[in-house]
Amino acid sequence: MSEIKLAAESRNEFGKGAARRVRREGRVPGVVYGHGTDPVHITLPGHELLLALRTPNVLLSLDLGGKTELAIPKAVQRDAIRGHLEHVDLLLVKRGEKVTVEVFVQTEGELAPGSFLVENVLNTLTVEAEATHIPESVTVSIAGLEAGASIHAKDIKLPKGTTLAIDEDAVVIQVLSAQAEEPAAEGESAGDAAAEA
Repeated sequence: MSEIKLAAESRNEFGKGAARRVRREGRVPGVVYGHGTDPVHITLPGHELLLALRTPNVLLSLDLGGKTELAIPKAVQRDAIRGHLEHVDLLLVKRGEKVTVEVFVQTEGELAPGSFLVENVLNTLTVEAEATHIPESVTVSIAGLEAGASIHAKDIKLPKGTTLAIDEDAVVIQVLSAQAEEPAAEGESAGDAAAEA
């Protein structure tokens, strides 16, 4: 995992008005916390941060007043309509330190022939990994699986140095039989059937 360098600036103005001014300048307000230190209120370059956050669990190298700190995103707030970044919470990490994060579960391969559906019971897997070696995702093969098959957390091959941080028997993916919708009874409209349900 590569580090993405961002120039952070400390901020001492708070409130909605101050946050709007920061965003108009193309920056995003945020807070950096962790390791028993007091939270530090910062601003980050908006466009660069947006690009960095495209990588899940990205490792950020923050240049803050001549001091470099490593951090990972813990909470990102976006504008519900436009998708612009509103605020970001960052957790300080150190090289060699283990952190608990969620990684995306991706599937590969084709199910056995027939009418089967894949249900992602969990879209992410909670794992513990070294802060500078967090996997972006894990890949699970569903090749040849039929209805009734399931893949548990313990069945997923994790990258070296990464361990599960959830129950190993948790179902991550299951394969279901595709069921045809039952036709409505004669003389009964679909709306009537839904009203009775």
